[in-house]
Amino acid sequence: MSSIDKLFDVRGRVVAITGGGGLLCGTMARALGSMGCHVMILDRTEEAASQVTNDIQHNGGSASYCAIDVTKKNDWQEALKKILDRYGRVDILINGAGINAPTPLLEIREAEWDAILAVHVKGTLFGCQVFGGQMFKQGKGSIINISSASSGPPLSKAFAYSVAKAGIKNLTQNIAREWATKGVRVNALRPGFFPTEWNRKNFITPERGAAILGHTPMGRYGEPEELVGAVIWLASDAASFVTGAEIAVDGGFSCMTI
Repeated sequence: MSSIDKLFDVRGRVVAITGGGGLLCGTMARALGSMGCHVMILDRTEEAASQVTNDIQHNGGSASYCAIDVTKKNDWQEALKKILDRYGRVDILINGAGINAPTPLLEIREAEWDAILAVHVKGTLFGCQVFGGQMFKQGKGSIINISSASSGPPLSKAFAYSVAKAGIKNLTQNIAREWATKGVRVNALRPGFFPTEWNRKNFITPERGAAILGHTPMGRYGEPEELVGAVIWLASDAASFVTGAEIAVDGGFSCMTI
């Protein structure tokens, strides 16, 4: 094995990924599976998660699925038990579960606000508490939380989502500081615009699309596969001195002014 291969080698590592049935996290899961990781897909939507699991297995990888509601700590504890029963440890956690809504500010109902913050912030907290506790016992682990270009400055038309992603950024930095001597690294990935079909239907009008691309120096949307390199880096020993960071993969969106 070459030096570069050793540096980024994640073969045999056990990965848990919430939202693993979705477009972005599903792409991450498939990539990690192809690189020799044991992947546990954690998602509340069985059909989508099972498809990702089957894709990884079909390509010779190791994968399994566990249903979870990330807002329930008991679900996290059950998921950890299953992953330990199957693999004996957990090395990498990707907190990627998320929901959104385009409701105007004055029309946001309490239930919608609570649901969005619960999935993102509470779900990320529970994942870090439950799986991070196991990583403490192991003396090593990498947690990757999914932030967003909306974590600051906030994104219009996504009020609750922007608040939630700002919370994830802050939570990531807080936990990273607390756990820096425990062998557990905690970082955030900050994707720019990687539109799903739902995004295109609910958020991206022609005018809004033009504004997004006009604010993105590369002048295009991202492809899900373009997140994989940063994920592999943060998960691997190549990032052994990286914690508390928010890594932007956004075509330059976050550095654009005029």
